[in-house]
Amino acid sequence: MKTLSLKHWQQQFEHDYYMYVPLSIILNSCIGSIAAMAILAQGTSLISGIELTLCVALCMGYNAALLAGSNRKFAFWLLIVSLVVNLLLILITLL
Repeated sequence: MKTLSLKHWQQQFEHDYYMYVPLSIILNSCIGSIAAMAILAQGTSLISGIELTLCVALCMGYNAALLAGSNRKFAFWLLIVSLVVNLLLILITLL
């Protein structure tokens, strides 16, 4: 039985990089837009603005890293950070 670890995911991402790029862009953009929608549904305040800025900066940062041709390890970790932070923002705003 295979174990799921970040190191295994990173090796798989680096090996099949050109397959994962369009899939990860779609996934990251969808999760980011759901997080932005949930944040904006709260109304406008300073905290909401900071959360929205963080959400958008991480999503745009990942897309920019791919377009700039950064190395695959950096792109993978930026994807993981972006997904985790956006999922946490969704959970925080919905609770």
